[in-house]
Amino acid sequence: MLAQILVQATAELSEKAPVVTHPAGIFAVLLAVLAVIFWLTQHPVAGRIFKVIPSLVFCYFVPTTLTTLGVIPAESPLYDWIKAFVLPAALLLLILALDLPGIIRLGPKAIIMLLAGTAGVVIGGPFSLWICQGLLPDAWGLPSDAWQGMAALAGSWIGGGANFVAIGEIAGTSDSMLATMVIPDVFVASIWMGTLLYLSGHQAKIDAWTKANTAAIDELKHRMTEFQQRVNRVASLPDLMMILALGFVGSWLSYKIGVWLPDIGSMIGSSTWKYIIITGVGVVLSFTRARDLEGAGASKLGSVMIYMLVACIGASADFRKIVEAPGFIVVGFVWMAVHVALLLGVGKLIRAPLFFVAVGSQSNIGGAASAPVVASAFHPSLAPVGALLAVAGYVLGTYAGLVCMQLLKWVAQT
Repeated sequence: MLAQILVQATAELSEKAPVVTHPAGIFAVLLAVLAVIFWLTQHPVAGRIFKVIPSLVFCYFVPTTLTTLGVIPAESPLYDWIKAFVLPAALLLLILALDLPGIIRLGPKAIIMLLAGTAGVVIGGPFSLWICQGLLPDAWGLPSDAWQGMAALAGSWIGGGANFVAIGEIAGTSDSMLATMVIPDVFVASIWMGTLLYLSGHQAKIDAWTKANTAAIDELKHRMTEFQQRVNRVASLPDLMMILALGFVGSWLSYKIGVWLPDIGSMIGSSTWKYIIITGVGVVLSFTRARDLEGAGASKLGSVMIYMLVACIGASADFRKIVEAPGFIVVGFVWMAVHVALLLGVGKLIRAPLFFVAVGSQSNIGGAASAPVVASAFHPSLAPVGALLAVAGYVLGTYAGLVCMQLLKWVAQT
């Protein structure tokens, strides 16, 4: 009865058109939100809260709240454009100052945590179906092909949106079930990403508690700080023009070349090619004089773009959606709990820093759209690590998703 009341109330609220719908208006609202948040970080009184809760958390969940309240929409061409073109531009600007030898010295722990995150998704899917399957068939008016929908979700949580569709087609998932699975995909993943952004502000305490070895990460941060101080200068107008041109020309060309290149099975499509290309271009430019643009603020402009992306991702979520598929929301949280438990267990075993745990997880759950965001929350110089691991996650997505699909089918039939 209570669930029906909540669904009805949510439907009535959803029928009302958002207050701001024009992309320019949405852009203005999100920029205003970000500006107020960063102004508050400098406030002598209000700024104290940001010592406990990182500003990124507010940049993420304030837009979500505005969407839930009907101020801005959950879907807009603006969000699609920023994810498609601003994110690659931001990656290029953040990778320009890449310290490749320093990243190599980070060692194998990053890869181990990526694989642990993948294993957590593969194991967590069938486990959550086994535990929660009584919540799914008919009880909430949902179709009974739950395992097919969860197979599509497994593809999304390992390889991203392309694998969501690919694994869904292989499993024979209906269009209605695919639409339903978008709800736990966005909602649960959004909550987890917000949690990681919050934990990034407490990494030193957590790493000290777990006795993690952070020497390689600390060295990379130190080397980047020294480099930034050495090349730092007052940005001129030509500098800013060059930075913006590099970012967006690189983004556009990577998009066009990605569309032109052939797909490789269901593993690598145009979207994956785009991130592979932009990452490769950034790595190459990091060995040229273009790297000195870091001194004129290349990574700062890249960070501005990342914060805008965070706001758009947050605005794409809507807390009202939780009442539309409560059973699958529960499944999603149980599934995520298994993923996190395995990550923490492996991380504790190898004494991996929180950064490796967070990026290993987000490279699976969020892919290239959010792994660099989480990585840069720890330090801007670490964003390339998130981008590189996310590309590896794309490659794993199809194969690991197929394994999870077979396990889900087995659980559903027993």
